[in-house]
Amino acid sequence: MGTTTFSGPVKAGTIKETTGTTLGSDVKNVGFVVMGQSAFADIQGASHLNQVIATIPANSQITDVILNVTEVNNDTGAANVSVGTVADADAFIATANVKALGTTYGTLDAEASNVGSTDIQVVADFTGATGDATTGNATVTVKYLQNNQIAIAGDVPA
Repeated sequence: MGTTTFSGPVKAGTIKETTGTTLGSDVKNVGFVVMGQSAFADIQGASHLNQVIATIPANSQITDVILNVTEVNNDTGAANVSVGTVADADAFIATANVKALGTTYGTLDAEASNVGSTDIQVVADFTGATGDATTGNATVTVKYLQNNQIAIAGDVPA
């Protein structure tokens, strides 16, 4: 299947500007399309740090970070994943046990509201206590609004 790449951001809706007060007729309803990037996190064997999951464009708003464990890790000790940035390793997911199937949703900090004036990389850190795991499969997904220029409710962004 083919793909299309835009330089972004992508917006959708039928009314670009508010000119009155009638919903569906003259009140702005254009919004940003939710984007996503996803990658496998290596959760087998020895610890793996700073695994790049996504590179998020400048001025974007991260809306969700999700860890899905689809095959359990069998390390004889503890086995955990954290997700954040190189500077703040657990900014989005503090410590998630990967020895159990399941989904962990991140807790987003202020950094997620606006990633700043430069791109950031979201990374996953796997720590296996003994490093003897031979099984384990996990993906991390980052959802974001590209160049959202988040505004206070009711304000129209510039």
